[in-house]
Amino acid sequence: MTPPPPSISVKADSLSHRYDTYLAVDHVSFEIASNTTFGLIGPNGAGKSTTIKMLTTLLPISSGNAWINGYHVNNQPAAVRHSIGYVPQLISADGELSAYENLLLSAKLYELPKKEREQRIDAALAFMQLTSVKDKLVKTFSGGMIRRLEIAQSLLHDPTVLFLDEPTVGLDPAARKAMWRHIDELKRSKKTTIFMTTHDMDEADALCDQVALMHLGKIIVMDTPAKLKASIGATATLDDVFIVHTGSSIKETEDFQNVKQMRRTISNL
Repeated sequence: MTPPPPSISVKADSLSHRYDTYLAVDHVSFEIASNTTFGLIGPNGAGKSTTIKMLTTLLPISSGNAWINGYHVNNQPAAVRHSIGYVPQLISADGELSAYENLLLSAKLYELPKKEREQRIDAALAFMQLTSVKDKLVKTFSGGMIRRLEIAQSLLHDPTVLFLDEPTVGLDPAARKAMWRHIDELKRSKKTTIFMTTHDMDEADALCDQVALMHLGKIIVMDTPAKLKASIGATATLDDVFIVHTGSSIKETEDFQNVKQMRRTISNL
């Protein structure tokens, strides 16, 4: 297995994950160029979070291969973890600690040298515009502030690849647009490759250099947002692209997935 060249930060080669008999991610392949923003987009249940968890070593790879920064995910998991930042979909910050204390805990977990911790923490707080609230308990923060803190935590060790799993889920429209600005600033000011998942087509269109549409565990089409839209028509949106390739909108697909989940839950009960 030959690792990709340095110009490629993330590579997946026929990557799959199976939950018992259910194939959640079905032989997906892609490459992400360094210092770009890549969006894996699709409805809930498409396999996006499972893909990101495999790439961040949180779930085993059932079959296929993946490399992050030249490190093989299966064979070199520790090296992968040291070179990435990860912001999960669910809130991970401790509400009973202050913003500073959350960052200090992360700095220790990342094994940052003691003499560097204060400088790194101050820089992360400043970058995410949280300096003025660094001593306040996180449980008093808004959803948008917590998301910014979690991104600050993920940046402490200067990762070369940052994974954001649904970074704006649950945020109100104003907080979502503010988060877009922070992600765009991160993209422009730091040499970081950003891998994000989302089911918000406008978000992907605004932030991503390249997007892959995922449906039922497979990547159905991948290109720049502009080229994908142009392939459909002059006034097309990414929603239109999804409809053309799947026969339904993301909302319709999510509604169908929700019904299936409800039926499974009722059956289990």
